[in-house]
Amino acid sequence: MKRIVISTGLIALVCLSSCTSKQEVKEEASNYTVTNPVVIDTSVTKEYVSQIKSVRNIEIRALEKGFLQNIYVDEGQSVKAGQVLFKIVPKMYEAESDKANAEVKAAEIELQNTKLLADKNVVSKNELAMAKAKLDGAKAEMSMAKFHLTATIIKAPFDGIIDRIPKKLGSLIDEGELLTTLSDNSQMFAYFNVSEPEYLNYQTDVKDRGSKKVGLLLANNQPLKYEGDVETIESEFDSETGNIAFRAKFPNPEKLLKNGETGKVQMTVPLKKALVIPQKATYEIQDKFYVFVVGNDNVVHSKNITITSEMPDLYVIGSGLSANDKILLEGVQNVKDDDKIKFKLVNPKQAISELKLNAE
Repeated sequence: MKRIVISTGLIALVCLSSCTSKQEVKEEASNYTVTNPVVIDTSVTKEYVSQIKSVRNIEIRALEKGFLQNIYVDEGQSVKAGQVLFKIVPKMYEAESDKANAEVKAAEIELQNTKLLADKNVVSKNELAMAKAKLDGAKAEMSMAKFHLTATIIKAPFDGIIDRIPKKLGSLIDEGELLTTLSDNSQMFAYFNVSEPEYLNYQTDVKDRGSKKVGLLLANNQPLKYEGDVETIESEFDSETGNIAFRAKFPNPEKLLKNGETGKVQMTVPLKKALVIPQKATYEIQDKFYVFVVGNDNVVHSKNITITSEMPDLYVIGSGLSANDKILLEGVQNVKDDDKIKFKLVNPKQAISELKLNAE
């Protein structure tokens, strides 16, 4: 009987010890780090998907019908202004030119003879005028024949790079048919769409608007080493998207950029009195962001927030919080709504400084 009593006492002691230990662990785990949002003047780099275009990009088309006699360039080749690119078989146009030359000579002889007769009053002045008109008509026909002949030689209108050549030697070319495309890639345009509020901020807040100097992030996530300049803004908003297009120009001395590429224009935008919190104070459910706000009774409640901009380790808050709110910084994954916690309040600037130190 004594043994049973002693055993029961030991079990009770062990249970009490175990419960006390668990309680201590729970209380220790209940000490969380809390901070406030901070209001600061800062800047963010916003990215806009962009379409890259050559400053000049044109289609080279045949002006005359005929067989493609010569191709003097290759696809991807750099050419100079005035360089011969293609030649269409000119035999028919050479014949027309010869015929027009002959008609001009005949009209000149006829005019000379008529003038001699008119000087002797053998023919009337009307006949002399008709002979002059006939010569003018012949000269016009000759000019047209020369134009047709020269149009069989296709030259580059400016320095550029040849694109694909769809037709091969001997192909029958129709008037107006595409021979190739020529791109001037010495400088490049990047077109990107900006929302109406961002456009209004850019145009009205002249001192605080985004810089006219912009960067370009390429498709391989590497930045272009040259800065660009915002040059123009289109005249109308897209009624479907509510956006308006900006155009930036970038130098391209190494010809890295090509017509039709994509990238992201990076614009630095200053923010005045921005409400900022650490990213790690948030959690996400179904594409919505939340934080835990600690009340005066030390009870946590989840709160939905909107994020307007993102910086390294930080979010700029659009709505849902005020500078006086206390938000859970550490242990977001360990609590739930209506939990009562013990916490240590950390100065928000100190919290941000520690984030930067940890990142380094």
